[in-house]
Amino acid sequence: MAGSILRPVAALMAGMFLAMAGSGPLTTLISLRLESAGVSQLAIGVVMAANFAGLTLGSLLAYRVVLRVGHIRAFAAFASVLSASALLYPLVAHPLPWATLRLAEGFCMAGVFICVESWLNDRADLATRGKILAAYMMCLYLGQAAGQFLLGLDEGGGGSRVFILVSVLLSLAVLPVALTRMTPPPVPDVVALWGRALYTISPLGVVGTVASGLVLGSVYALGPVFARQAAGLDAGGAALFMSVLILGGVSLQWPLGRLSDAFDRRRVIVGTLGALTATGLAVPLAARQGEATMLAAVALFGGFAFALYPLCVAHTNDHLAREERIAASGGLVLAYSLGATAGPLAGSAAMSFLDAAGLFAFAVCVGAAGFAFGLWRMRARGPVPAERQGRFQPLPRTTPAATPLTPGTAVSDTGHRAAP
Repeated sequence: MAGSILRPVAALMAGMFLAMAGSGPLTTLISLRLESAGVSQLAIGVVMAANFAGLTLGSLLAYRVVLRVGHIRAFAAFASVLSASALLYPLVAHPLPWATLRLAEGFCMAGVFICVESWLNDRADLATRGKILAAYMMCLYLGQAAGQFLLGLDEGGGGSRVFILVSVLLSLAVLPVALTRMTPPPVPDVVALWGRALYTISPLGVVGTVASGLVLGSVYALGPVFARQAAGLDAGGAALFMSVLILGGVSLQWPLGRLSDAFDRRRVIVGTLGALTATGLAVPLAARQGEATMLAAVALFGGFAFALYPLCVAHTNDHLAREERIAASGGLVLAYSLGATAGPLAGSAAMSFLDAAGLFAFAVCVGAAGFAFGLWRMRARGPVPAERQGRFQPLPRTTPAATPLTPGTAVSDTGHRAAP
């Protein structure tokens, strides 16, 4: 049954897996190369933040390219820029051009997400959305985690072999999409609810989403530097560190989500923020005990950090009518992206003051602040009645185009998108 549902979108899934396998290790590799070159922590944070800034801009603007040339040509163009930029890093080894490349890559990656997600949405119906979304998220996370192991081929930390392999994977990602016989859909009309209006609906949802972006943005960008400096790991060990973080993030989303369906969802969000704070404290301590202990701690940390965003989306949706949920979820994606852009800057500043442990000290501060805010919100407003709570659904933190994939939602295909 699952095979018949996924067969029509297999080309899109294959293309996305290859794209994530190529782009995933690039973040780790760039972070490690900058650290090896003696670049300051703050400069590394700026370079890594540029990628999330590009993702944010791409979420708002890249759809215009898709409207102009269509899904297949837009996907090929975005992936080609990603592939070419990977080859430029060894030629222009300086933080400023690398930041420019990261900005362009973030924009193009958002374009890839929009192409695939709007296409998947067109192929999904009420009965198949959940299975398609689950398969799509597996392609995202498994591709990202698997690609990390390319770093084991980094010859001495100064060659271009891994950059070439990343470029190959990104180029190959075009093939399944370019050769598909599926008819491209129109770009869905997703209007993102934004700013004060969204905060008024769900203060905890917005604050928790931004907290998730701050934490994951900083750890994605600077986690490899922490692994090298705090635990003395080589490039392969840092890649394993990031893979465990990502796979740990996948493991706890469903259990915590189902728990939030059964109880006041705010309690689960506050508990998740508390657990994020506790595991953030544990990771630097575990790094002193050996690699295995540190990996176990970071897997737990990733589990709570990754689960926070979909829990906050579900909590926000509990306060909305069904037809309002797509706009609110789109706004939360953008709120996450802004947090993820600021995260590497703040995390790198903390590392400048506190050495490698500063990264998780920053995460602990964010988690503790979110925890305190959640306790205050539980006192300020009563819980949503159990009969009004919707069902939890994991969501990728990509672009607003992904939100219509949530089961039970739909979006009009008017051929345009509105910025928030």
